[in-house]
Amino acid sequence: MASIADRIVLSFAPSAAGGDPWSGVDTEWIVDELRGDAYRQYLRRAHGGPVTVGDEWSEFVSCGCATPQDVVLRVERVEGGTVLGDTTTLDIHPRDDAEAVSQ
Repeated sequence: MASIADRIVLSFAPSAAGGDPWSGVDTEWIVDELRGDAYRQYLRRAHGGPVTVGDEWSEFVSCGCATPQDVVLRVERVEGGTVLGDTTTLDIHPRDDAEAVSQ
């Protein structure tokens, strides 16, 4: 039986068709939304179960005024087990920052 991961590092990048996906994106707003307790709980429930480095999840966050921002979350690192569970800590960073954190 697989064990619950202690910590999972996730990176995110905006999902955009062509061009610079970061152009015009309020990264601070996205980070605040993704790191909120309710959103982390949602991620635990929606993606609970076995996870591996490299898994990608297509999600979105609200940018206010009914404007969603599509993002792609990628599992950068899994520590202490292999299953995303209710007690797993989720560390979420912009893609460039997470790559530095995961090493």
